Amino acid sequence: MNAAGIETVGVIGLGKMGGQLARHLAAAGFETLGYDVRAEAMVQAEADGAAATGSPAELATKSDLVIVGVGFDSEVEAALFGENGAMGSPRPGSTMAVASTVAPATMLKIAERIGGDVAVLDIPMARGEQAAIDGNLLIFGGGDRAAFDRCRPAFSTFSDAIHHLGPVGAGQVGKLVNNLILWACISANEEGFRLAEELGVEAGALREALLQSSAQNWALATEAVERPMPWAEKDMTIVLKEADAARVSLPLCGTVKEVIKGVKIARGQAMPEER
Repeated sequence: MNAAGIETVGVIGLGKMGGQLARHLAAAGFETLGYDVRAEAMVQAEADGAAATGSPAELATKSDLVIVGVGFDSEVEAALFGENGAMGSPRPGSTMAVASTVAPATMLKIAERIGGDVAVLDIPMARGEQAAIDGNLLIFGGGDRAAFDRCRPAFSTFSDAIHHLGPVGAGQVGKLVNNLILWACISANEEGFRLAEELGVEAGALREALLQSSAQNWALATEAVERPMPWAEKDMTIVLKEADAARVSLPLCGTVKEVIKGVKIARGQAMPEER
């Protein structure tokens, strides 16, 4: 093994994010395994240097680090605990890292169910698909610090900003806060430009000015509203459920969820369905 104790990394979920993670890991010299329910994703991962496996269980048996990057809480649980799931036969002393954005409560339940024989981390990521392609994602990390640090060399193949925020679940909290602020900015940008249009101000000129003003924000700078936003409603639903459970009043969040839903409807974007 290398100095970090991680030689083989398995990636479950080889979509627009997970597929890029596998590509970067393989390019950096890690023995990289991949699994996805879609045959075409497996073919692409193999072309990018990862070895295909027949199930999450097979992948976990051979991996020092397993990264789970599927879409929904239920899909994460199925990948770990379902038939032929990764926790059926994990490599002793290995680490399970959940890169999916899930509810912090779900993350805590996963960690409790896995127990102490396998380290559990949450590593949800930010900055979007282009950052995944470029290898400069940001990681919000949670879990045992020593286990997290052992995985840093692998994480650094696809991330240039790796933040450990606390115990397991802390990474998911960080990602939820990030998403809350992101979608709030997108909502404000959308309404602001709609007002400008109605009052006769050209959007391009206004955007150039705003990028040099106190209204500047990442969503405006990257024109995030022009990209697909498949997980927006899911993100805000998780925020609202967590706020209800914690008895915290977040009145802006409900409005943001509806504004984002309206933007997606106007642009013909559907909410992804769980498999």
